[in-house]
Amino acid sequence: MDEDNTWIEYLSVGANRHTAVADWSQDGLVAFGADSNIALWRPHDSQPRGVTSLLSGHKDTVKAIKFLSRSEGEGEGAQHRTYLLSGADDHCLKIWSLSRDGVTECIQTLQEHTASVNCIATVYERKGRRRSDSSTATIFATGAADASIKIWAFDGREARVVQTINPKPKFFPLAIALSRLDESGEALVLAAAGTRDIVQIFVVESIANPEFQLQATLTGHEGWIRSLDFTWEKDNEGDGMGSDLLLASASQDKYIRLWRLHQGKELPAAVANGADPSLGAYLPGKSPSNKAHRLNTGGKDYTVTFEALLLGHDDWIYSAKWYTSTETGRLQLLSASADNTLAIWEADPSSGIWVTNVRLGEISREKGATTATGSTGGFWTGLWSPDGMSVTCLGRTGCWRVWNYNKDEDQWTPQIGISGHTRAVTGIAWAKNGDYLLSTGADQTTRLHASWKRDNNSTWHEMARPQIHGYDLNCIDSLGSSQFVSGADEKLMRVFDEPKAVAKLLGRLCGINDSSTAVDAMPDAANMPVLGLSNKAIEAIDDDAEISTSANPETDREALDPGTTVRKSALEIDHPPFEDSLSRHTLWPETEKLYGHGYEISCLAVSHAGDLIASACKASSVNHAVIRIFETRRWTEIKPPLTAHSLTATRLRFSPDDRYILSVGRDRQWAVFEREEQGVPKNGDEGDNTAPEDAAPSYKILQANPKGHTRMILDAAWAPSQPQVSFATAGRDKSVKLWRRGEGETEFACAATIAETHSVTAVDFHPRPDKDGRFVLAVGTEIGKISIHILDPRSLTAVSSFTLRAELCLAKPVLQLSWRPQTDSSELAVAGDDSSLRIYRISDDEK
Repeated sequence: MDEDNTWIEYLSVGANRHTAVADWSQDGLVAFGADSNIALWRPHDSQPRGVTSLLSGHKDTVKAIKFLSRSEGEGEGAQHRTYLLSGADDHCLKIWSLSRDGVTECIQTLQEHTASVNCIATVYERKGRRRSDSSTATIFATGAADASIKIWAFDGREARVVQTINPKPKFFPLAIALSRLDESGEALVLAAAGTRDIVQIFVVESIANPEFQLQATLTGHEGWIRSLDFTWEKDNEGDGMGSDLLLASASQDKYIRLWRLHQGKELPAAVANGADPSLGAYLPGKSPSNKAHRLNTGGKDYTVTFEALLLGHDDWIYSAKWYTSTETGRLQLLSASADNTLAIWEADPSSGIWVTNVRLGEISREKGATTATGSTGGFWTGLWSPDGMSVTCLGRTGCWRVWNYNKDEDQWTPQIGISGHTRAVTGIAWAKNGDYLLSTGADQTTRLHASWKRDNNSTWHEMARPQIHGYDLNCIDSLGSSQFVSGADEKLMRVFDEPKAVAKLLGRLCGINDSSTAVDAMPDAANMPVLGLSNKAIEAIDDDAEISTSANPETDREALDPGTTVRKSALEIDHPPFEDSLSRHTLWPETEKLYGHGYEISCLAVSHAGDLIASACKASSVNHAVIRIFETRRWTEIKPPLTAHSLTATRLRFSPDDRYILSVGRDRQWAVFEREEQGVPKNGDEGDNTAPEDAAPSYKILQANPKGHTRMILDAAWAPSQPQVSFATAGRDKSVKLWRRGEGETEFACAATIAETHSVTAVDFHPRPDKDGRFVLAVGTEIGKISIHILDPRSLTAVSSFTLRAELCLAKPVLQLSWRPQTDSSELAVAGDDSSLRIYRISDDEK
């Protein structure tokens, strides 16, 4: 094993829910903010790999992403370079250089703003247009929560602020758009809006000396404005003269307004002729104003007039993006709304009325819930592909949905998108046979990840979402090939069984066949009742069953609710599930609840035999810091609980042979409990004449070390079975300690220490020694560094060590590490506080 032979097998991460959080470049690369990282994804790759890499550098949530293109040099030697601009809650603006070979580096970090950077705008350039200015600088703008807009000049090496605009009346910019004012001159126009119901228009005469002046304030919206976008109305093949500039503004008032910027003092023909500017589409009693706003710069006159009001969404509109076909000049507008729909608008050729000709989305499970009433659902942003043949949108779960346009069938078809946790990944667990990986997180979801195998290719995807909870989830472990248990910020644990739909899906796509349980005996699927936390088993319905379409369910009691039913055809798919199927069709039914703890569950572990569950909860006293053991045949607790700690236990681990239980905690101590040879009756009643073979095993304290580390212990792991028993503990004192009990010895003693530069937050031993019998230990720290140590099995000292490359490490603490069991390859799963789930393959040709 070495650093150079480590690569990414799988990256799963959800996007931050902000309108300006993503952009789609001309060469097909999508970049989006994921916690404090920037994720890179190519939706049109021949193999749907999902996120290919994560760029770390920001210290807080990334909110704004924008690609910037520059032509550097003149004549035939000119080079076209692509840069990426990113803004975040850390007040920083970063500029990244993207090379053709996929290498990305941050070339500049700027902190001119004093609050979160919310939006970024670059100059809209028509494809193929030759710039007539002699300036070598590229202009872009940023808007931030310090109520300012900054104008930047970028020369390809560094950017500098050339102007700061403080909007009056004061508002926080949520959306800005920048464009050339006409096709022949150097004048620029900047539109800005945000936490008011107005759009401000600024103009500047020349790029060489940018000094924007406010010249118009557009009114009409009745809520905050979330998105602005410019486009040219026509795409003339000639000099481009005569083309008007159109501005789309999307608002929380549920409407989109279109504005026309026309060169000359004369009004556009439709307005001059007295036609209703909304062309018949306006609210009753609220006829839109057709007041003409005058602009003047560089000796040229322009008018800004209201063009149209677009009605059709039922909730806040977060995003509106233009696309103009370079072949036909066809103009389309893509809007994303909190009403769970993505709409494509076009002007009717005969009447000119803007209508929705495509509507994509999903059935809302929360009837009557809107953003105004506290729902955080819907789509947060929508993007066009460079060729206009695909669209993608960001959903409330941090996922990306993708649709491709099929010319032959004239319809938009869904494609495989990507998904991931949107908050810290707090727990991971492989199936006992290593077939799939379970993850759970602070975003209150449990996800199942597996490898999709087809045509000699395999790629990892989220295959099921077994649990969608109402509490933050803290820990998880597998009970076998078709069952798991999870713990959350509640006082109980929940056990889930695999449904038939997921079992068949995993068998069909991943080659995972469950031999331990009869698939036909499983329930078809599960759903979660309204206001409930427990998934209930349900049977799939036939495709011809009647579905309720009534707005009032009381009048149609016999019909089925489309939001809580599953059709059999929806489960027979030949690809990884799309997001709407993941959240509705792949839930696992809950079969048991395990009670006993007094506070939130902090950690749990399942024995390798699957017959016992050990658990602990948050605690500040000895009475609550106990470890409770549950047996899985009758789901009862084995009493009395195990006592050792005085504060919260942070990790529990069963030894490979289940003979020992290791616990570590915030009280700086570790404890080892040994299995007693003689079991006790499972119901805990000493007078019960239960047969000995039906008795549950019990554990007793073997050794406790109250000074195991000088600060709290955060993780622990057992070494593979050897003649001597060994384990590792990881502490906030920046060390990993290796403990050993040799043959004939009664206690564990510290045999070696691995020093780290930061607090050690996660450790795990490879389940098998290497070919020389040496142990392989993975170590993760609070700064996201991951290192691999090869240990001598007798002395437990490190024979060799290496640290994963910087681009493979995390931006935030490593919360858990887990080697994949029962496979020939070495695959390491990593759970991060930066909301990322990773699987690294570490090549070892000699193993």
